[in-house]
Amino acid sequence: MFTKALDHLEEALIAFLMATATVIIFVAVMHRYASGVSFLYDYVGHMNFAWAQELCIIMFVWMAKFGAAYGVRTGIHVGVDVLINRLDARMRGKFIVFGLLAGALFTGTIATLGGTFVWDNGAHYSIFHLFGIAPEDLYEGPTTPDLEWPTWMVYSAIPLGSALMCFRFVQVCVSFLKTGELPHHDHGHVEGLEEDSSDDQRAAQDINWFEMDDGLHPKDIAHHEGEKKEKGE
Repeated sequence: MFTKALDHLEEALIAFLMATATVIIFVAVMHRYASGVSFLYDYVGHMNFAWAQELCIIMFVWMAKFGAAYGVRTGIHVGVDVLINRLDARMRGKFIVFGLLAGALFTGTIATLGGTFVWDNGAHYSIFHLFGIAPEDLYEGPTTPDLEWPTWMVYSAIPLGSALMCFRFVQVCVSFLKTGELPHHDHGHVEGLEEDSSDDQRAAQDINWFEMDDGLHPKDIAHHEGEKKEKGE
C-alpha cells in the first residue's frame, strides 16, 4: 500500500497544487472584476486577495521541484544518448549506471545543502519553538511579503524535491540493473485508456465511413472511382 502510494506521490502532489492554484487564480480574477462593479462592491470589496499571486508562485515552485522527480521516474527528462547508444550492451550499461548514480549524487548533495540552508534559515527556530524549547539565541528567519509565512517553508521545496529526485535516480538504477530497461514515456499514451485489441482495430479498419443509412449516398470511394474508370470518365 505504501509502495503504491509512493509510486504516485508526484502526480498526486502536482495535481493538488495545480488544481488549487487554478481555483485561487480564478477566484482572484473574478474578485478583481467584481470589485469594479458598483452593486457588487459592497459584497466583495472587503475581501483581500493580495496574497493570491504570491501563493500561486510558491505552488508553481513546488510543482517544478516535484515535477523534476516525476521526470526521473518516468524517463521524460531530455538526455543526449546518441554516443551511448552506439556502444555495445556491456559498455552502454556501465555508462547508464554511471549517469544514474551521478544524478543521485548531485541531487543528494543539493538536498543536503538545501536542508542545511532551510534549517539555518528559520526551521531550527520554528521547530524548537513548536516543542517549547527556549530558542532565544536562534535565528527566527525572514517571512514572505504578503502571506507573512516563514521563508524556510517555501525553500523546503529544494531539499524535499531534490531528496525525492535522488531516491528516484537510485530506484531507476536498481530497476535497470535487474531488468536492463530504463523507464520510457510514451507521449501518445493516455493513462487509464486501454489499448485496442487486434479485433477492435480490425473492426475499426472495416468501418466504411462513407456509407449512409438512407442508401442514397456513395457507399465507397474505391467503388465510386472504379465506376468512373469503367465509364471512361
